[in-house]
Amino acid sequence: MIRSLRTYGYLFGYLPISLPLLRKVRKLPEDLSPEARDEQVDQYPRHWAKGILKRTGSTIDVQGLEHLIDGPAMLISNHEGNFDIPTLIATLPKPFGFISKVEVKKLPVIRDWMEEMNCIFLDRTDRRSAMQVLKDAEESLRAGHSLVMFPEGTRSQGKGMGTFKSGFAKIAKDAEVAVIPIALSGTSDIMEKNNNRIRPSDVKVRVLQPFTVEEVKQMTRKEL
Repeated sequence: MIRSLRTYGYLFGYLPISLPLLRKVRKLPEDLSPEARDEQVDQYPRHWAKGILKRTGSTIDVQGLEHLIDGPAMLISNHEGNFDIPTLIATLPKPFGFISKVEVKKLPVIRDWMEEMNCIFLDRTDRRSAMQVLKDAEESLRAGHSLVMFPEGTRSQGKGMGTFKSGFAKIAKDAEVAVIPIALSGTSDIMEKNNNRIRPSDVKVRVLQPFTVEEVKQMTRKEL
């Protein structure tokens, strides 16, 4: 119980403290390159994510960071639980945005930071929103930002990897970016398997060999 209180307390307690940092980010020079700006923004979410994971008492084993190529890329990961995003933010030295449900836009500060990170919001009940997300994701990648997607579309809660939906393949091919696969394990042991109570876990992050832009172009969506 104490570990849960510490983790959730930090999760939300850091947000009001981050307001001066948010204002600082919004004042970054407009002539910064997308990569340089994303690096400046990313240091604050990364600090937040590392703080959260530290309070869970979990160990994080990361391998394959050498596969994080320069330039915009689509990072594809399996989706175990709510701690996937904090784990990836904390461990990957490559800034990225991600797709989130539109309900998150109702949460002040969290929403604002996600917008600065180039996140995209999806209304699952609106087909037009889903089509717009495909366009927004492609535009973000073409503008020089990287993006994490979870092709399973929902959390597996550690019950095994689900079927991948093909939307990510269309985005990657249309935007002409590399695809970097990432394998996560152990994140669902932090919360989902414990009735939302926080427990330590041995988390593994494996960054795998990327598919180059040329390989992505040559593959069909189904093959990718």
